[in-house]
Amino acid sequence: MKNSKRLVDLVVISDTHLGTIGCRAEELNQYLKSIQPKTIVLNGDIIDIWQFSKRYWNKYHTKVIHQLLKFVSNGVKVHYIAGNHDEALRRFLNFELEGFKITNKLTLDLDDKRAWFFHGDVFDVTMEHSRWLTQMGAIGYDLLIFINSTVNRVLTFFGREKLSFSKTIKNKVKAAVSFINKFESTVAEIALKNNYDYVVCGHIHQPCIKTINTKDGCLTYLNSGDWIENMTALEYHDNKWTLYNYESVFFEHKNLDDHDYKDAKTLFSDLVADINLKSTEL
Repeated sequence: MKNSKRLVDLVVISDTHLGTIGCRAEELNQYLKSIQPKTIVLNGDIIDIWQFSKRYWNKYHTKVIHQLLKFVSNGVKVHYIAGNHDEALRRFLNFELEGFKITNKLTLDLDDKRAWFFHGDVFDVTMEHSRWLTQMGAIGYDLLIFINSTVNRVLTFFGREKLSFSKTIKNKVKAAVSFINKFESTVAEIALKNNYDYVVCGHIHQPCIKTINTKDGCLTYLNSGDWIENMTALEYHDNKWTLYNYESVFFEHKNLDDHDYKDAKTLFSDLVADINLKSTEL
């Protein structure tokens, strides 16, 4: 029996970078097919116009776009917030057609609380003063992802655990940690001054839900992460935010009968038991 689609009030996705080598379009398409949302916020860098290459645009990239259009045709409200990699769309701000709208920022009321959505590149100092440096950084990031994927194929072949170079850099390099912390605190301070309860960003590829306290009060900061290395999305349902991680629910996408496998250990224990039973019957 096939599992029914999950009902979700609101889904936030960002930094999919469709059209680039690192995009995990196949996994994103599987996720989109598994949900039935009322509203979707595409929070920037969905189609990577900066570094778009048709050689990386495979059938799954097309399926993602088709799935999003299908949502629109089924009455789902889809808000497309432009980011830095798809900033060309900012020429079409406030374009609206049958529930689909392109915007630069968005405010939604969620159960008597105010949520502020924007990509976050406006708070990137390197972008403001040295765009060429930012573009070089994006090229370097793609190269890192390419090298990382090659290394992981070798590690997988030898049965070793995969590595994430970019995650290691973000977690270990002081400059990267400092930038992320400054980004989060700056965003929170501005959101509080404008009386928001939630501030929701993308841009830095760092999935997160946390409370930030400042001298002006506290609010919930959320970041939807990306679909290159983290494969995450934010979901709001029944007055609660959760951070969806594709890898952590990997086995849900395998359609394994009617069983609800909570973790890999349970799954493999059942598989071994099943194999032993079949062996005994033979």
